Amino acid sequence: MLNLSGIAIDPEQHASHSMSDTVSAKAFADIFKHSTPLLDVRSPMEFRRGAFQHASNLPLLDDAEREAVGTRYRQRGKEAAIALGGELVSGDSRLRRLSAWRIYLEQHPCALLYCFRGGLRSQTVQQWLGRENISVPRIEGGYKALRRFLIHSLERIAAATDFLIVAGKTGSGKTHLLNQLSNSIDLEGIAHHRGSAFGRRARPQPSQINFENNLTAALINLPTASTCKVFIEDESRGIGSVSLPQSLHTQMLAAPIAVVEESLDSRVDTILNDYIVSNYHEFERDQGADLEAVFENFLLTSLARIQKRLGSENYEAIGSLMRDALESQVKTGGFESHRSWIESLLRNYYDPMYDYQLNKKLQRVVFRGDKQEFLNWSASIGATVKEPST
Repeated sequence: MLNLSGIAIDPEQHASHSMSDTVSAKAFADIFKHSTPLLDVRSPMEFRRGAFQHASNLPLLDDAEREAVGTRYRQRGKEAAIALGGELVSGDSRLRRLSAWRIYLEQHPCALLYCFRGGLRSQTVQQWLGRENISVPRIEGGYKALRRFLIHSLERIAAATDFLIVAGKTGSGKTHLLNQLSNSIDLEGIAHHRGSAFGRRARPQPSQINFENNLTAALINLPTASTCKVFIEDESRGIGSVSLPQSLHTQMLAAPIAVVEESLDSRVDTILNDYIVSNYHEFERDQGADLEAVFENFLLTSLARIQKRLGSENYEAIGSLMRDALESQVKTGGFESHRSWIESLLRNYYDPMYDYQLNKKLQRVVFRGDKQEFLNWSASIGATVKEPST
């Protein structure tokens, strides 16, 4: 028998709303393929350290309660710790938590339940809900087992996947092209960072653990045809504050390369839209009152990160153009004045650096062409090009 998420459940157990309903490791891949809602009853601190995109944190014990129970366990043992937990989550506190779980499960009837190891906390929640005639399957091994499954899956998929690297000078629109292909991985999207000194977004990046979890889930959901290449952007191992898993990066370093070649004017357009206009509006949604100062600080501190590599003369010249552009933006409300420093930065820094790096791997290049030629070529080797959204 299946519950609504497509996860296998023992039919006799499910029919009787048995509190022993569990989901084994055999079903873990389906959990991530279907983005099955997950009810995570770990403490908020544990959830912040590592979680899954489709999980919601409704803890049995909050951080202070969990710490108190842990202290009692170390001092007086398991039974005393369980007794304290029962005291801390009782009466109105217990009713509030039961209500939150009930509402979540009404909204997500196919959800699965877990704690850190699939032990006492998730069993307790499952039992309490069972007494309310609410049945929710519990994941065997909990978060730890799911995390272990993703780590092993990443190693296996990375080794078995036929990657093709999409390269090109800064501003070539590589990420946009990847998102037009069904069989692709958008590393920068998963990392929530645009992958350069100016790549920071208004909202913070995921933790390293969450980045790895989300990346592996994306790999699990790739097309399964063995002849299908997987397109992935040419990235260094670090993307902002997160790092690509070594196994994946090693495969990328040996994969063939498709080089997207666009004019300087086209690349300036792309950078203006992606790094200036889009970022400004992201900051606008999140910052409000101090928007102009926050955005100015974002650009100037980003430039400062590459000051040594630019050299003092280029750094001062580009910084001056950037400050003039910011001043003009405040006065006019427009962004066109940023083109001058973007073009100078491409000519004097990013383009020479890209040429140097590409020259070291020319033997791996299997294609060169503009964006439309790349899409046509991709389709000719088996890629599925998505229809443009309207």
